[in-house]
Amino acid sequence: MRELVVLGTASQVPTRHRNHNGYLLRWDGEGILFDPGEGTQRQMLRAGVAASDITRICVTHFHGDHSLGLPGVIQRISLDRVPHPVTAHFPAGGAHFFARLRRATSFYDHADIREAPITADGPITTTDPNATTSPNATTGPNNTTSSNTTNSPNNTTSPNNTTSPNNTTSPNTTTGPNSPSTTKSPTSPTGPTIEARRLHHSVETYGYRLVEPDGRRMLADRLARHGIAGPRVGELIERGHLDVDGRRVRLDEVSAPRPGQKFAFIMDTGLCDNVFALAEGVDMLVIESTFLSEDAEMAALVGHLTAAQAARVASESRVRRLVLTHFSQRYDDPARFVAEAREHYDGDLVIAEDLMRVPVPPRRQIASEQWQSRSDPRPSGT
Repeated sequence: MRELVVLGTASQVPTRHRNHNGYLLRWDGEGILFDPGEGTQRQMLRAGVAASDITRICVTHFHGDHSLGLPGVIQRISLDRVPHPVTAHFPAGGAHFFARLRRATSFYDHADIREAPITADGPITTTDPNATTSPNATTGPNNTTSSNTTNSPNNTTSPNNTTSPNNTTSPNTTTGPNSPSTTKSPTSPTGPTIEARRLHHSVETYGYRLVEPDGRRMLADRLARHGIAGPRVGELIERGHLDVDGRRVRLDEVSAPRPGQKFAFIMDTGLCDNVFALAEGVDMLVIESTFLSEDAEMAALVGHLTAAQAARVASESRVRRLVLTHFSQRYDDPARFVAEAREHYDGDLVIAEDLMRVPVPPRRQIASEQWQSRSDPRPSGT
């Protein structure tokens, strides 16, 4: 299952209808909790999210609406004696805040929280359990060692967008290397690589991007045409080629590319290069839209985005599904965010609401006719 469970959608001030931030991304066997604000533990209960569902915590920055839920979440992980380690990523410059929140009160600490502060742009980890941690992730001193979709009435959908406005840059942002992706075998990729990039805000802030490596999809008709079945399919996948009746059959002759899925999470920031780098080509983008354009000057002053800016990012970056969230309490009509975003983006649009579940869009498919036109020599004798 790959879906986003929305726990909270407010910005600095929660409302009667919007809790502070909190988002759990279910990605196969992973449960990545982003920016647990105040009240996250209770929202998890309401949304049917168990503490044991969390395998990783990603904090963008240490403002209260993005981190005050950490004490309750961590203490619940401890209380429930979650058996697996939970890795915590956060800006290294805020490590002292994490330490305070990690042990905000006295409790029986059974949680295996593995701190991995972010020190620079670039890949921070892969979710492949057999992989090693990226050099950009360091270990904190407090570590221990041990080994359904619902739709909102405000949501709208439409075909993918094709417009591409100009990029906007900020001199205060650095750009890191491209996220690498590796595979165990041509058809069985590892878990996604997680990349962090510095954003433009009043405190050290990072956005996150998940990239699943591309794989391959076996084509049953072509396998049958070459007489390849059973264990020999596995041998072909492992070796990349197979000798059949005196002829070498390559993997790419009997399979098609299977594009990996991508996800990005961007909270408090002004427009900058790294916003676009994180969003580029993702299947789903969760992005703050604190303000409407009528308050654009204030948004720029405090390092936030308007709904129009977030929509332009999605449009230029070829985002398939755009999830707007982190709304200022000054606005009480979600339809205004829809209207403003629609002026710039005509892809799938979601105006996030508390306790909503948003699926990651189905995997992109390569049209079969693109592969039928490729050279596909028949086995000799046919």
